[in-house]
Amino acid sequence: MATIALVDDDRNILTSVSIALEAEGYKVDTYTDGASGLDGLLHAPPDLAILDIKMPRMDGMELLRRLRQQTDIPVIFLTSKDDEIDELFGLKMGADDFIHKPFSQRLLVERVKAVLRRAQAREAAARPDSETPKSDLLERGKLSMDQERHACSWEGKPVTLTVTEFLILFSLAQRPGVVKSRNALMDAAYEDQVYVDDRTIDSHIKRLRKKFKAVDNSFDMIETLYGVGYRFREQA
Repeated sequence: MATIALVDDDRNILTSVSIALEAEGYKVDTYTDGASGLDGLLHAPPDLAILDIKMPRMDGMELLRRLRQQTDIPVIFLTSKDDEIDELFGLKMGADDFIHKPFSQRLLVERVKAVLRRAQAREAAARPDSETPKSDLLERGKLSMDQERHACSWEGKPVTLTVTEFLILFSLAQRPGVVKSRNALMDAAYEDQVYVDDRTIDSHIKRLRKKFKAVDNSFDMIETLYGVGYRFREQA
């Protein structure tokens, strides 16, 4: 089973969440602050990390920022309900999901399962191109996406995406010119009816644009139709 890293300075949460995850068969590594969590996650990368936002020595936001410099492992934040600004900032930095405290253990376990399912494409064993099903490959002009390898490139240059970003872009690029509402993109990126609001999708779109503009400053393939949704531009 997958390995889950849990970083939180509340030992009660460390204990209770570890018990809940281990009961589902997961291996759990625990850390009591952001600094030790960063060392542990980089030394022994887990399949998913659960990070508290408010921690000593290094808070969860700084931990995510440093992680994203070296890895794109899925990240779920634990946050209080009044941390809306932190939540939006975390999404822009590449967090995959948020769970508000207090939370039920069952909710957390289901969120973990959903994020891990979305991340399975990353963990698929590398195999020769001849074995890659064509249905897993998508090419739209300069854009190339490989679901099996969770690989994305623009003009042959790699663009590193989180699992959620990849699923949103894949959904848009599958049907160029077709407008996808925020609800449709939520359905494509989030399983098990996990609730996210409109701003979550908007934040992911902004981050997608930023990543592609870093490769090609003229990138403008994701169009916004205000009050309707988004679409991948049709090729001229």
